Amino acid sequence: MKKISFILSTILLLNLFSCKDYLETASPSTLSSETVFETPSMTKAAVMGLYGKMTDSYIYGQKLSVNWQGVSDIESNGSFSESNYNQSTSDYGAGNFFDNPYNMTTRWQSLYQFAELSTSAVDGIRKSPILESSAAQMQPLLGEALTLRALAYFELVRYWGDVPFKVEPSRSDLANVYMSKTDRDTIYKNIVQDLQEAIQYLPWLYANAEYSTSERITKGFAKGLLARVALFAGGWSLRDGNIFSNSTAEHHPAIPESNRFFVGRAQNWREYYQIAAQQSAEIIGASENPHTLDPNYQNIWESVCGQRQNSSNENLFEIAFGLGNNGDIGSLMGYAVDGNSKYGTRGFGGSYVTSTAYYFYSFDKEDKRRDVTLTWLRYTNQNQEAVSTNPLDVKFAKWRIYWMSDSYLTMHKTATSRVSTGVNWILMRYSDVYLMYAEAMNELQGPDAVNPAAGISAQQALEKVRERAFGSGSPKIKAYDPDFFKAIVNERAWEFGGESIRKQDLVRWGLLYDKIEEMKMSLCLMFDNKQPVTIFDKTYQPSDFPHTVYYRYKDAEYIDPNSLNYYRELPANPGGDYLSVTWFPQSAQKPETGTNKDYVNWPVRTLLAGTGLYPSYDYSAFLGTLTNGAEIQSNLVQYTMGNGTCYYRHPFAIFYEDIYESKNNLQNSFGY
Repeated sequence: MKKISFILSTILLLNLFSCKDYLETASPSTLSSETVFETPSMTKAAVMGLYGKMTDSYIYGQKLSVNWQGVSDIESNGSFSESNYNQSTSDYGAGNFFDNPYNMTTRWQSLYQFAELSTSAVDGIRKSPILESSAAQMQPLLGEALTLRALAYFELVRYWGDVPFKVEPSRSDLANVYMSKTDRDTIYKNIVQDLQEAIQYLPWLYANAEYSTSERITKGFAKGLLARVALFAGGWSLRDGNIFSNSTAEHHPAIPESNRFFVGRAQNWREYYQIAAQQSAEIIGASENPHTLDPNYQNIWESVCGQRQNSSNENLFEIAFGLGNNGDIGSLMGYAVDGNSKYGTRGFGGSYVTSTAYYFYSFDKEDKRRDVTLTWLRYTNQNQEAVSTNPLDVKFAKWRIYWMSDSYLTMHKTATSRVSTGVNWILMRYSDVYLMYAEAMNELQGPDAVNPAAGISAQQALEKVRERAFGSGSPKIKAYDPDFFKAIVNERAWEFGGESIRKQDLVRWGLLYDKIEEMKMSLCLMFDNKQPVTIFDKTYQPSDFPHTVYYRYKDAEYIDPNSLNYYRELPANPGGDYLSVTWFPQSAQKPETGTNKDYVNWPVRTLLAGTGLYPSYDYSAFLGTLTNGAEIQSNLVQYTMGNGTCYYRHPFAIFYEDIYESKNNLQNSFGY
C-alpha cells in the first residue's frame, strides 16, 4: 500500500507550530506562517504533518486504537483480573472506569497538540494570499485541516467530556491558552460547522491523483465523520451540573442523577440525527461515490495486515503507519503467536484487547464474521496451532501474523523487541455508513423510511450489511431482532468487534451499564450451566454448550476450524484423528478433588469488570441463584466495587499537572 511520507512535513509543522502541551503553546518559530502557506507545496507539507501527528502512541498509534477500547459487552482490555481491574494508574483500571488524576496513561496532551497544530494550519490556510488564486489546490487542503481539527476535538470530548476549546491558534502572550471547560454541546456545534465547511472543499476518492488513497481525507470520510459526530452530539453522555448549572440538556429517564452529575443529551438531538441521516444518505446515493462493501469480510483484514489498499474501497479513511517506525496494530491484539516459534523469538497478538465466550456465542453460527473476528486458536512454539479454552480470553483475529507483509515477517523473525507493525488503523468503513443511516432513519421515521438521497430504507441498509455476513439469498439476512433499534445495536457489535467503536456506541445510546451487566450475568450463567441464558437475540439451553470440544488438524500445522463442535456435545472419540479439550461448562464446575478454582475465579473476575461505572454494586441476590453462589460471594466481597460518586462515569480524569498548570481554570468532575 502506498504510504504518505511524513518525516519532512512533520518536522516542518512542528518547527512552525511547536507546542509543549495544550497549556503552554509557543509562538511560531523557524518558519513564519506567511512563508509556509504562500505556496501549495509548503501548505501540503504542513497538512501532511497533521497526518503524521496522528501516529503518536497517545493518539492512534496505540491509545485510541488499542488501549482505550476498555470494557464493553464485547471487548476487554485484558482486565478480567482481580489485580488489574481497578489499577488507578493504568489503562486496565481506566478501561474498567477506575481512572485517576495521576494516571499518565490517560493524559490528553498529545490530542491537544494535534488540535493546536490543526487549528494553526486552518488559520494559516485561511490567511494565505493564494487561497483564492490557487483554490483548486488550497481548498482541499483547508478541508483536510478542518476535518482533522474536528477529529481531534471529537476524540477529546468523547473521552473527557467537557474540555477547553478554541478555534484560533494560541497567541504568543498565552492570553487564550489558560481556559476553562467549554460545554460539549457548544463544542459539537463547532465541530459540525467545521465538517460542513470541509465537505464543500474535499474531492471524492480518485477524483484526482492527489486523492487516490484511503490514507488521505476525502469527501466520503468527511461526510461519514459528520454523520458519526452528529449521532454523538445527539446522544447521551455524563454531564456536570455543578459547572454547567444552566445546562438545558434533557436528562436520561432511567439513569439516576447523583451529586449533580447526570446523563443527558442536547434538546435538539433530532436535528443532529437528521444531519446523520442526510450525510450518510448522500454518501450511499452519490453517483461519484467510489466506496462499496468488500464482498469478502476477511479480505478487509487480509488487505490491511498486508499493507494493501482495499480493492473495494471499503475503508473510507485509514491512519497511515510506517513498517518498523510506528503503530502497534496487531502486535497488541490479534491472533496469538507464542515466542520462539518459526515466526521468531517475539510473540505476536494476544492479550491487550480480547473478548469472551459471550461475544463468540452472540454470533449466529453461519455468520461469516464470527471466525474472522474471533478465534479460540493460537500458534504455539511447537509450530502448530492449539485450542485455547479460557472463556474470558478469546482473541480478536482480524489481525493475524500470517496475513502480514513479507517485509514485516522478515523483520519480526529476527527481532529482539516489539516491531512496529506499520499496519494502518481503519478509522471508518463503508458498512458504518449503512448502519448509521439505518439507525438515524429508524429513530426519525422508522425502519421502512426511505431518504430520497439514498434510495433505500433503513431496513434495506441493515440488510445490505447482513447480506455480506450470510451470503446472498440466505434467509438469515432478514432474521434479526423485531425491535429494529435492538437489531442495529446487535449488528454494530457483530460488524465492528475490536475496532474501538463499541464502548463509545453504548455510551451515546445510554446502554453502557446495561449491556456490560447483561454480559456479566450471562457469562456467570454460562459457567453455572444449569439455566437457559440469553445472549443478544439468542437463547441457549445448558445442553447447547458442550463439555468437551473435539478438533483435528487439516495438515501438520493448522487446525481445521470446521471440525470444532462449539454448539453440541459429540460422542466420545468422533474419529480416529480427533483430539479434544475440556470446554468451559466442565472447567467451571466445582471439582470433587483437586485445586481447580475456576468455578469461583471466573465468576469473580467477570463480576469485577467494569465496576467503576456506577457508585456501588451488589450481586448477592443474583449469586443466590447460582450453584456455587455463596462461595463466589464470599470471595467477591473482599474486592472494591463502585466509584462511590456517580452513575455512568465513562469519561477519563484530567491529569493533575494539566489542572495545576491551568491557573485555576480547570477542575476534575465525577468524583476524580
